[in-house]
Amino acid sequence: MAEIHELRSRFAAALSRMYGREVPAYATLVEVTEQVNADFLSAHPDSAERLGSISRVTAERHGAIRVGTPAEMHDVAVLFAGFGMYPVGFYDLREAAPPVPVVSTAFRPIDPDELARNPFRVFTSMLTTSDRRFFDADLQRQLDGFLSRRRLFPDVLLSLARRAADDGGLDETQAQRFVSLATSVFELSHEPVDLGWYRELERVSAVAADIGGVTGTHINHLTPRVLDIDDLYARMAARGIAMIDRIQGPPRWDGPPVLLRQTSFRALAEPRRFALPDGSVTDGELRVRFGEVEARGIALTEAGRALYDELLDTDPANVKGMWDSRFPRSEDELEKHEFAYFTYDDGVRAPIVYEDFLPKSAAGIFRSNLDTDTASTSGEHGADFSRASLAEAIGRDIHDPYELYRRQQEQSGGPGR
Repeated sequence: MAEIHELRSRFAAALSRMYGREVPAYATLVEVTEQVNADFLSAHPDSAERLGSISRVTAERHGAIRVGTPAEMHDVAVLFAGFGMYPVGFYDLREAAPPVPVVSTAFRPIDPDELARNPFRVFTSMLTTSDRRFFDADLQRQLDGFLSRRRLFPDVLLSLARRAADDGGLDETQAQRFVSLATSVFELSHEPVDLGWYRELERVSAVAADIGGVTGTHINHLTPRVLDIDDLYARMAARGIAMIDRIQGPPRWDGPPVLLRQTSFRALAEPRRFALPDGSVTDGELRVRFGEVEARGIALTEAGRALYDELLDTDPANVKGMWDSRFPRSEDELEKHEFAYFTYDDGVRAPIVYEDFLPKSAAGIFRSNLDTDTASTSGEHGADFSRASLAEAIGRDIHDPYELYRRQQEQSGGPGR
């Protein structure tokens, strides 16, 4: 029997190998990440594993996928449950600047022991076709029709996922088939793309075109974890790989790392085949996939997050100064002000690593890798999506990340928040 955590580890590794073949710059990113981590561990042996063992950090990945409908999101939830991954958090990227016409959740393990074994996460976005700020009634009708005619996940794959979730794993033959089928779903399709339809959606949003302009889905990025993201950024640039303009998230400083810092290399032009109105097929390129990398810090409480948001929403020219002067400069201060989560096993305090995502950072990564901004119509009403409505659509509860961190803290003997 291959237990669920083993299935998840195999799946994350298989996706990483596949994505490295499809996007060679990703393989370079992983190589440089491992070099940075080895150097950081050597230089800081006492603190490098403060937020997770080096074996966990080395294996750690998060992926990103995009789907078009609640039915597809429901199937995603079934699939990932077979790997012990459940929806956590609600992210409305329509409220970002500029907006992206999707709502999202992240599928990940929720038990601390499972996270320690392999914390694979997949940030999953769903297109909001009924939102009149982006799609008029005619385009929605066409888009919904297109999406209803495709099937992303074969029945045999979903059947294996249900069996794995029910039984806590699969026998070896089933396990190999499950991982292989799941990985193949997220490979880049070689089927010709309807150029006219793709361009029509692209005029609204490049993300909408990537979701609703093709017959399948694919990994948009796969993200390793690095211990020094500034060093990583410099080393990638030195190799001649074009990076986005900055690192998203909290500024660099000498205090405790918190939440999540992210950056990526620019989306690369990849060869694709296009179907033209006259029935012919021509070669072309699309830029939709990129290589993201992240550095994770301590999980903040709602009060700590409120201060974080306040400081990063100030004058961009003075974010670093505000951060240095107002954010707690030690774990003791974070604990004193109840700004962060810790465990207290055997009386030893340890920070809880942030396992989730930041909407503004996610939107910033998206934006940095797009050629054009999303077109939205002011004055129109947006479709009503919330954590509760998305949970209803996919047929599963969406966990509150703050509740998960609070529970972990309490169960270790610490106070509730």
